[in-house]
Amino acid sequence: MIEAKNLRKTFNKGKVVAVDDVSFTARDGQITGLLGPNGAGKTTTLRMLYTLLKPDSGSMRVDGIDPETEPLKVKRALGVVPDSRGLYDRLTARENIRYFGRLQGIERQELNRRIDKLVDVLDMDEIIDRRTEGFSQGQRVKVAIARALIHDPRTVLLDEPSNGLDVMTTRALRTFLRRLKSEGRCVVLSTHIMQEVAALCDRIVIIAHGRIAAEGTADELLRRSGEANLEDAFVKLIGTDEGILA
Repeated sequence: MIEAKNLRKTFNKGKVVAVDDVSFTARDGQITGLLGPNGAGKTTTLRMLYTLLKPDSGSMRVDGIDPETEPLKVKRALGVVPDSRGLYDRLTARENIRYFGRLQGIERQELNRRIDKLVDVLDMDEIIDRRTEGFSQGQRVKVAIARALIHDPRTVLLDEPSNGLDVMTTRALRTFLRRLKSEGRCVVLSTHIMQEVAALCDRIVIIAHGRIAAEGTADELLRRSGEANLEDAFVKLIGTDEGILA
């Protein structure tokens, strides 16, 4: 479970406010969507949660752990698929995954077993022993997800994982995220794609201009906005149609 309270992050000596007083809870066995236009503060929020950025103020807990005081423990508890994917292009898919597994201290035999399982679940047989240089977006996302899950984390953060994916790969990704939910994991999905939120998320946190504009289930947001579909509700709740990409 993730608990974020009053998170604030600024840049350029406080002149640029990226995240301002953001609070939300993401529970186990649910997919929580961080929905907002580009530049809303979603990625900055996630980077604070996985300790890449230090908040100016506010507090966080990941499975009861404070990332500020125990950053290494949080890194072991989280699985992260960042927006950049961050693969080593000179390594094969297997070598990328194995490297992160070794960083997590997983013993070699167990690590090989886990890699084989992820290869099967993510349908990676054709790419697992190829260098990742030249991989398609879908192939890179699969490797990034396998790398994030190699240590079997209970909490998984994904930053716009479907960017650049074709229709069939997107459908496969959604099926896999539902599987993570069914296993009781806490899944946090950052996105600006309305269809993704409608198809996957149990709860939605709408972020605009670094602040939370609204949160709740899809039905709750529809009732609050008085609109008939999620896209119109989103526009009304953030108060603008600027930046809508769905």
